[in-house]
Amino acid sequence: MKVNEILKRPWITEKTSQMQKEGYYAFEVDLKAGKNQIKQAVEELFGVEVSDVKIVKRKGKLRKVGRRMREKRLSDKKLAYVKLKKGNIDVFPKV
Repeated sequence: MKVNEILKRPWITEKTSQMQKEGYYAFEVDLKAGKNQIKQAVEELFGVEVSDVKIVKRKGKLRKVGRRMREKRLSDKKLAYVKLKKGNIDVFPKV
């Protein structure tokens, strides 16, 4: 798996922005990615040292869609919480 396929996007919420002060960053990752792959991808892309990776799997929710309100299941998500030893990640880069 390629590095840019493992990390899909940063997961930015109110909770994760508070966790960034403690050195934790959250990313939505590929469902097939493991902890070691996530660690290597973050270290390679951002040039930081990772000390810990925690993973949470979320089932897709049911939504009612359309005129007849039929149920549709949203896709599953896998979130990775990454704790850094050294450095920090700029989630909002300056262009």
